[in-house]
Amino acid sequence: MEREIKTTNDGSKTLFINELNENYHSHHGALQEAEHVFIKNGLNLTNDYEINILELGFGTGLNVLVTINEYLKTDKNHDIHYFTLEKYPINAFEIENLAYFELFDNPELKNIYQKIHQTEWEKPVEIIKGFHLHKIQCDFFELKNIDLPKINLVYYDCFGARVQPDLWEKPLFEMVSNKMAVNGLLTTYSSKGSVRRILQELKFNVEKKQGPPGKREMINAVKL
Repeated sequence: MEREIKTTNDGSKTLFINELNENYHSHHGALQEAEHVFIKNGLNLTNDYEINILELGFGTGLNVLVTINEYLKTDKNHDIHYFTLEKYPINAFEIENLAYFELFDNPELKNIYQKIHQTEWEKPVEIIKGFHLHKIQCDFFELKNIDLPKINLVYYDCFGARVQPDLWEKPLFEMVSNKMAVNGLLTTYSSKGSVRRILQELKFNVEKKQGPPGKREMINAVKL
């Protein structure tokens, strides 16, 4: 699928797929959406000593970068193991021109951004001390065949239901649930009623939260 780089309203960039008429991130702001949904309402609500994160999907790598940026602000007395799935990795031109490290004051993030993208697929790598990244190139529905530790935090960041409705139906959510620890948190930008009902059927405690700029609501769901 052909992609082009676009600038969102907060000055951060995203990718746009012409064939689907779909952005990788909110046009209101890629960075502010990632920080609101996955950091403020995800990572910062998880207090485990060792945090296992599952991301669907890797996309541009922005969610990994904002997670590391937040990790660097802490005392780093815990470990993060970050597993991320992606069927269609972006290319070198896109990586260079998205240049997400430019959005942050921390000069360390330029090298970290490059390492995130240069790291081999299917191979766990310690990006910085205490932060381990494992990129897995696969279809999301192959998740059931992937051996993972119990997941404490899920970044559910699939393309929207308008273009990929099967990613927002029970079979995939059930696979994700089976990988999660009790009291694990799933956070997503979606607030669809059908998604809330599916998660409730799968024994999650579902809470509607204030959405990122341009979106009224989003979902947090804790596995019971």
